[in-house]
Amino acid sequence: MNSDHRNVFRRPVCRAVAAGALAALGLGLAACGAGPDAGVRPAGQKTTTAAAPEKTGKKVLWMGDSIAAAESPALGAALAAGGVDFKDASSDGGGTVVAGGDRITNMISADTWKALDGNLASFRPTVVAYQLTTYDWGTRKEQRAAYEKLVAKARDAGARTVFVPTPPIKIDDFYQEHAPQMRTAASVAQEVARKSGGAALYLDASRLWGTDPAAKKAQRAADGIHNCQQGAAAFADWFATELGESEGFTPAPVDDWARGSWTGNDRYATLKCDR
Repeated sequence: MNSDHRNVFRRPVCRAVAAGALAALGLGLAACGAGPDAGVRPAGQKTTTAAAPEKTGKKVLWMGDSIAAAESPALGAALAAGGVDFKDASSDGGGTVVAGGDRITNMISADTWKALDGNLASFRPTVVAYQLTTYDWGTRKEQRAAYEKLVAKARDAGARTVFVPTPPIKIDDFYQEHAPQMRTAASVAQEVARKSGGAALYLDASRLWGTDPAAKKAQRAADGIHNCQQGAAAFADWFATELGESEGFTPAPVDDWARGSWTGNDRYATLKCDR
């Protein structure tokens, strides 16, 4: 939704590398990413051409809001390195499938469903991965109906749905009114997956992030909502591993992708992530 204030990230500064996911993964990426010149070869340095990864036949359509969008550069790099096709269908303006009965979510969800229909037809994913959004504001009944609709659409298109909960975020003035609805989304999605007969899976990302947005483990940027490169890399490593176990492919080692050019994505400059 282009008019919403969440379209422009609010000046977060990423955590120091010693506390970041890349350091925890044993990677030597300075501070919070290599910045806009990431992946640029110094003069005189020889290049080596890595063999293209063997294709797995898996195709992941990634859905969600601006939090998912901040994770997508790393996730796309991690999955591509493992031979998985990836398409980012997240939305900075919302990305929810839940029509919560108000003007904002009605508009956002209508756009999301329209985009999904197009992506199912053109990209033909084998996995539709939906990270619950901070706009999933409906009642439990409305959330359930939306998640069941998503599972049915994906199943009819030959894809499995994978639900991932929203990371722990700071509940600011914008979210305060909808915090109770946001808290029910994960349990509803988990229930829908459990009753789907295998058509859907719920991956509990709280094992990665924890539940406290202020904790170092949560890897939130200074706004308490989005992530910088380190958080994106931690999530990509976790998600690729979990998805590989459920979908029958071996994810690429972290060293194959975590220092790639994705770290210089303009999104992280917008987020004011430290270099």
